[in-house]
Order: sequence, then C-alpha cells, then structure tokens
Amino acid sequence: MDIFFQLFWLFFILSSLSPYFNQQMLLAARARRITDLERKRKSRVITLIHRQEGFSFLGIPFARYIDIDDSEQVLRAIRMTDQSVPIDLILHTPGGLVLAAEQIAEALLKHPAKVTVFVPHYAMSGGTLIALAADEIVMDPNAVLGPVDPQLGQYPAASILRVLEQKPIAEIDDQTLIMADVARKALSQVKRTVAGLLRKHFDEQKSQELAELLSQGTWTHDYPISVEEARSMGLRVTTEMPLEVYELMSMYPQPRGGKPSVQYVPLPYGREEPKHR
Repeated sequence: MDIFFQLFWLFFILSSLSPYFNQQMLLAARARRITDLERKRKSRVITLIHRQEGFSFLGIPFARYIDIDDSEQVLRAIRMTDQSVPIDLILHTPGGLVLAAEQIAEALLKHPAKVTVFVPHYAMSGGTLIALAADEIVMDPNAVLGPVDPQLGQYPAASILRVLEQKPIAEIDDQTLIMADVARKALSQVKRTVAGLLRKHFDEQKSQELAELLSQGTWTHDYPISVEEARSMGLRVTTEMPLEVYELMSMYPQPRGGKPSVQYVPLPYGREEPKHR
C-alpha cells in the first residue's frame, strides 16, 4: 500500500512540474530560433508578441497589450545593441498603452542602423505606431496594420469631439465636455508624434497628411490597413517575410479551451505532378 501511495505522490509532483519544464523547453527553443535568425540577418532580433500564453485564471485568458514592461524591455535591448547593428522587431499585437508604444517607436527611430519591423499577422494601433518608426515594414501578404487614433476608455477621441459639433454646449453634460477637452489634446499629441516619425522618410507636407489620415479618426479603430493600402499611402512595405519568422511565431502558441476551431495537416502542400503510366 505504501508503494502505491508513494507512486501517486511521485506522479502528482511530476505532473505539477511538467508545465514548468515544458515552458522552459519552449523558451530555450525560441532563444535558439532567434539566435539562428540573428546570424542569418546579422542583426539584433527583438520579439514583441502578444498572446494569452500562460496568462489565465479559471480557464479565462488575460488579454495582453503593449505596456510599460514591454517598453522597458525593448528599450533595454536597443541600448544593448551597437549603433552599427541592424534591429529586426517581430511585431504581433492588438496595440496598447500609447506612452509605451511611443517610447518604443522613438527609440527605434533614433537607432542609426537599419530598423526592420516584421508583421506576420497584425500590428494594430500602438503596433502600427511602432511600425512607422522602421526603415522597412515587412508584412505577410495578408497581414494588416491599423489606425493609430487615440481612444479614451471605450470611446474614440475623434467621436467624442464630434458631439460638440452636433449639440449645443448647453445641452452637453460636464463629463462629456471634460472628455472632449482631453480628446482634443490626445488627438493633437498623437498626430504630432506620428508626423515626427514619418519625417524620416517623407517631407513635411506628406508627413502631416499621413499623420492626419492615420490618427484623426478617419476609420474605426479596428479598420484593417492591408499591404496594398499601406503601399498606396507611401509606406515602405514589402512582403519578403523570412520563413524563420513564421517558425518563431509557431513557438508562441495560443491556448484555447476545448477542441481547436481550426485544424489541418501541418505540412506544405503543392500541386501533384502528373503520373505517367
């Protein structure tokens, strides 16, 4: 009886430690893949990938966004990179805190060597703000960027201001008037930041036009800016995505409860060659 009891506890302990060891193996595999990509491209590779991996409570994943911790880590990596070494940033994010995104973008803008941002799937809002600081944006043909208009809570800043245009001041409550004042400042600040990033590649007029388009509520905040539309704006976008970037992304699994909603045989398929009898 004692041996069964001991085996039970041994199994329990190993089962408890298994997620930790699996996570460590995954981290080591990512580090190896990053090192391989750095050797191939002779660059510093930084990842800013927001999944819900490892962040859940009672099976409910916590959403992840660009925050101050992210900006601290990215800025530290940039400081540790010689000015002559190119930087490759792999970006996969729904956006996040404006302050953190601006810090990252400004740091990338100041790096003397070439900065490339890779967008394998999407880089929305603050992610797009960061991408604008790059010398080159490499996107998957189906990847998207997004508008960078500021949001105040659940409302777009531009939409709050439009309330003032449609109603007499006397009919607007004090809280809305205060939010409108903050919204005006937020729109002005973000436009100034975006224009500053774009001046690296555009003249003043073009920088202001693009900043207006991207930051002042032209579209809904989740509007997808495709490769073709980004190019039509004049952004330096290519679709020459290294295979290693896709392989690295596969090492950031997205945990889901229950059965997966998408399933396929994970092998590359090609057209079969005709068979001769």
